[in-house]
Amino acid sequence: MSAIRKVHVKSYGCQMNVYDSRRMADTLAREGFVETERPDDADLIILNTCHIREKAAEKVYSELGRLRVLKQNAASDGRQLMIAVAGCVAQAEGEEIIRRAPAVNLVVGSQSYHRLPDLILRAAREPVVETEFPIEDKFDHLAEPTPAAIRARGVTAFVTVQEGCDKFCTFCVVPYTRGAEVSRPVTKVVDEVVRLAEAGVREVTLIGQNVNAYHGEGPGGRAWRLGDLLARVAEIPGIERLRYTTSHPRDVDASLIGAHRDIAALMPQLHLPVQSGSDRILAAMNRRHTAAEYLRVIDKLRAARPDMAFSSDFIVGFPGETEVDFRATLRIVSEVGYAAAFSFKYSPRPGTPAADRTDQIPEPDKVARLARLQELIEQHRRAFNAQCRGKILPVLFERPGRLPGQLVGRSPYLQPVQAMAPAALVGEVANVEITAVGSNSLFGSLEASHSVSDARLATQRA
Repeated sequence: MSAIRKVHVKSYGCQMNVYDSRRMADTLAREGFVETERPDDADLIILNTCHIREKAAEKVYSELGRLRVLKQNAASDGRQLMIAVAGCVAQAEGEEIIRRAPAVNLVVGSQSYHRLPDLILRAAREPVVETEFPIEDKFDHLAEPTPAAIRARGVTAFVTVQEGCDKFCTFCVVPYTRGAEVSRPVTKVVDEVVRLAEAGVREVTLIGQNVNAYHGEGPGGRAWRLGDLLARVAEIPGIERLRYTTSHPRDVDASLIGAHRDIAALMPQLHLPVQSGSDRILAAMNRRHTAAEYLRVIDKLRAARPDMAFSSDFIVGFPGETEVDFRATLRIVSEVGYAAAFSFKYSPRPGTPAADRTDQIPEPDKVARLARLQELIEQHRRAFNAQCRGKILPVLFERPGRLPGQLVGRSPYLQPVQAMAPAALVGEVANVEITAVGSNSLFGSLEASHSVSDARLATQRA
């Protein structure tokens, strides 16, 4: 093996996996590993997997089949290539991965990434499966990214503040693969965001499987809620924008609503999954809220911040769903008027209560309902984007565009925005007048002042 070892990390699924992948790479950097975008150039390949949807595991096995060939080619060249499977598929499948894919050297669950250096040494001798939930907190042991690594990843960053879920929705594997809800202490989160800001990060998204159930220990030992944490992070110099995801409607409390009212840096966009508009299906999903209760949360947030926009998750074809239930979902989409949404056909996840139900919906019905739902969601998305034409939006510019002199950034509502702007504005928030709306992006021109210090004022002007 060469003196400089290369690692290729491929992430599947949610933002938390992206965050975890970066922390794995940071931890391995201390051991002499350098990241590479090319799997055929790597000494170690890590697949950081997601188990939310049906066929997720099969996609991993398909990828492992391709990697087996890479491993054989490396061996022919006298080079050892190690393959690791991490994340939620690793947590759920464990030893089965080694049985089905003998080319895999290491299977590591989502709570054991801090043990990677030792696990890799052991796996060089024989296959290793590590899917226990350790007593120690992995965040206390994972390496911090260097300032150079932070800068290379751009001006936005994810920060995990909470892991696991205690809700036990009947369709979801997260409580089994990520474990019970655990929140990081306030000081640990703040220290991480300070390091990011000092290295040039301007927007931070606080993430968790159920992020607004955050209850981390604050100074003095009192448990802080997410609203408290957001207020503290907003005080960190250099942080222009704040977001958080993913939330549960039952955990939107008064302090969080107040945060949207009072914190200028907190963007007026919220991903708040509802899954269904039918009370009967919501009860079967164990969501523990009704459609009316969900809509009251939306109303409270809009009262606190009138320019709020929402996105959501929807599942169609949940066991027992009737046409009447499905139409209730269509109604809630129209009532809220989502700026965006993610929608999926129900897929049985082994080990979850819903998978054992005998009233599964036929696949053709699920396909037809998903098409109808996505058509309605797209209508609302296009309408939301269209009403931005002629408005002035504050845009955080993130990178150069494809055209000379063009920059690409994000609006407060996460829409991609393209504008001709000087390169010095990367990492800055500037007012952009939206002049055209594309299928996926907004296009605009800088205001003459091309600066904004108060994102709220600029958004209210819109």
